[in-house]
Amino acid sequence: MQLDHATIVTADLGTARRFFVDVAGLTQGARPPFSIDGYWLYANGRPLIHLIDATVPAVTGRTAPRIDHIAFRLESAAEWQALLGRLRERGVDYQTAYVPQMGPQEAQAQLFVALAPGVVVEFVTALHHAQP
Repeated sequence: MQLDHATIVTADLGTARRFFVDVAGLTQGARPPFSIDGYWLYANGRPLIHLIDATVPAVTGRTAPRIDHIAFRLESAAEWQALLGRLRERGVDYQTAYVPQMGPQEAQAQLFVALAPGVVVEFVTALHHAQP
């Protein structure tokens, strides 16, 4: 089994699209003609992220369903440095964290971007890729 796609419902489609294309490095691609505005964003030829316009306001007093975060794995130091460059270039704030080594799993570097209220994007790589 593998992840097919993640859908993010947002009232700010433009900002979300720009982040995933300009910073995360996805490409905007074909999308079926649904009745609600949105975008399909591709990685390696697959529509990985579906952005959908939030047309219904959240109900007060109830917790709206959401995805806590989406994580993208970067496999090389070059990819990690390129991401950092794009974040700096566009003035995108982020936080970092580290996952210590556990058994055979090597230590990991994490980078978190709060894209919108309730939407966090994580990038993760082997710690040695994130060393300057």
